[in-house]
Parts: sequence; structure tokens; C-alpha cells
Amino acid sequence: MKKFSWRARVLTAMVVPVLALSACSSQGGRDPDPGKADGGGQVADTPEIKVAMITHAGPGDTFWDIVRKGAEEAAAKDNVDLLYTSDPEGGRQAQLVQQAVDQGVDGIVVTLAKPDALRDALKRASDAGIPIVSINSGADVSAEMGAFTHFGSDEALAGATVGAELAAEGSTHPICVIHEQGNVAQEARCAGVKSKVAGSEIVYVTGTDMTQVSSTVTAKLQASSDVDAIIGLGAPFTQTILQAVESLDLQDEVKVASFDLNGELAQNIIDGKVLFTVDQQPWLQGYGSVDALWEASRGGFQIGGGQPVLTGPAIVDKSNAESVLQFAKDGIR
Repeated sequence: MKKFSWRARVLTAMVVPVLALSACSSQGGRDPDPGKADGGGQVADTPEIKVAMITHAGPGDTFWDIVRKGAEEAAAKDNVDLLYTSDPEGGRQAQLVQQAVDQGVDGIVVTLAKPDALRDALKRASDAGIPIVSINSGADVSAEMGAFTHFGSDEALAGATVGAELAAEGSTHPICVIHEQGNVAQEARCAGVKSKVAGSEIVYVTGTDMTQVSSTVTAKLQASSDVDAIIGLGAPFTQTILQAVESLDLQDEVKVASFDLNGELAQNIIDGKVLFTVDQQPWLQGYGSVDALWEASRGGFQIGGGQPVLTGPAIVDKSNAESVLQFAKDGIR
């Protein structure tokens, strides 16, 4: 096995959960080969359970592919029939939660990017005795929404970390690009940046339309000559932002930073095109949440002791990006 060694600057904090949904739905579980899980290990001999994972994933956001990959690997190991659905609109995500309740699933994994929209549907899940785990966003409301634990990163801390890194680079007017208006996790990230760099500013874009993302960012950079850094809140969006910066030949004036990770972004960090990213390890969020529900089903175990389980934040910069590049390319970072 390849040894995984890298200088990760992991920051201790409480976790923020967010599980995502996109308008498509599909069944992610599959009948495991006898005696083998996807990773080559033994499949649990416990009775099969059905788990619904409902996220706010938007089309084209590779972050959620990584979450789902972790969830599917845990499902294969744990003899779990995994039902994955997603929708970026809060009301439709709530409908997907209700569908899972109506199907009589044995557990629900959910993202809480827009918690108010999900409150009633998750209460019905709790009233039906269905255990809930939240992931990615909403750590601060996870318990009140009925989840027994949350897997994710403290988004306010992650944002403050980005702000501190940019302040150390001399930035005084960074732009924080929110690609999903109303997403509490993204708002927390940008608020965290502003807590360290008072001159930071938010720009809202429509994350489901990369052409609009590019045109909005380009117009902002053209109109604001004092912008010295720009931050994408997800790897695909940062790639589009980077292209806009390069198209205006502003690489020397405007630094680019990011949240989250994929193989292309890791390579851009290595190449010096992006300063750094803050990784929340989405594969772990998917894997850990499904595994936690399986463990709860077999013995009433509740990971986290009522507290969030941190999967980040951790800085990936030029000093350690080489160490995570292959894992990012493989879709597990």
C-alpha cells in the first residue's frame, strides 16, 4: 500500500455539516460480491439496511462525486442499500427527504445547507424513528434538526483560516465568490474571511451556470482595480475563476485561493497558479456518515457523543500538494 504522508495543517474546531442534493436521483448501493467489498475487504454479515443520502449537490460540482464515492464504498462494506438523491433547491430537497421517509428507509444522511427548508421533513423522519446523520453543512443546527452526529468542517474557522493566509500574503481586498445564495456554509466561509480581512467583499454567482460565473467574475475584476485576491468556494468554481483571472492577464495582481479539492486544482497549486485550498475531506464525510448509520443499526452506537465529527479544515498548499495529488485524481480527496 502506498504510504500517505503529507504536512497537513489541520485546525481543531467544531464541525459544520452539509449534505447535498442535485435534481437527479439514482440508486448508489449495489449487491456486493460474495465475501468481498469494493475495497477488497469482507462484507458485513449483518442484515441489509436501506440508507438514503440526500444532498444539495448542483450539476457539475465534483465535490459531491467524492462524497458519493465514499458513501458507496462504506455501503458496499456494510451491506447497505444506498439510495442517493440530490437537489440544490431547499424545497425539493425536503421533498426527497419525505420520499425517503415514505419508503421506510433505515437511516438518512442529509446536508443542511438550507436548514429551514428541511426542518419539517426531518421532524417527520425523527417522529418515524429514522436515525439521521448530517454532513457538510449545518453543524450548528444538526442536533436540533434531529441528527445524532454531523460529519464535516467548521466553515467559519475554515473561512478565518483563508483570511489569515491571505492577510499574511498582504491582501487587503479579497473577493469571496458564493456560488449558491442562501447556503449557510458558504456564507459562514466568507464571513470567516472577513473576520481576518475587513476589506473583503462577497460576489454572488449562479453556480449551475459556469458561463455566468465567468462573466460575473470577469466584470467584477474589470470594475474593481483594487481587488488583490479572489476565492472560489469549490474546486470547479475556482477553476473558472482562475481562467477569468488569466484571460485578463491579472495573475501577478490577483491571487487565487480556494476551498475543497480535486485533481486539477491540486495540480494548479503545484504549478503555482493557485495559492492554496482548504480541504474538508468529502470522501470521509460520505464514508463516515453511512458507516455511522450502520453502526447505529447494529448496536445503537452513536459516533461523536452528540458532537460533530471533524473532517477538516486542512490547508493544502505548494508544500504538500504533491502528496495529495494522486488521491485527488483518484477521487478520494
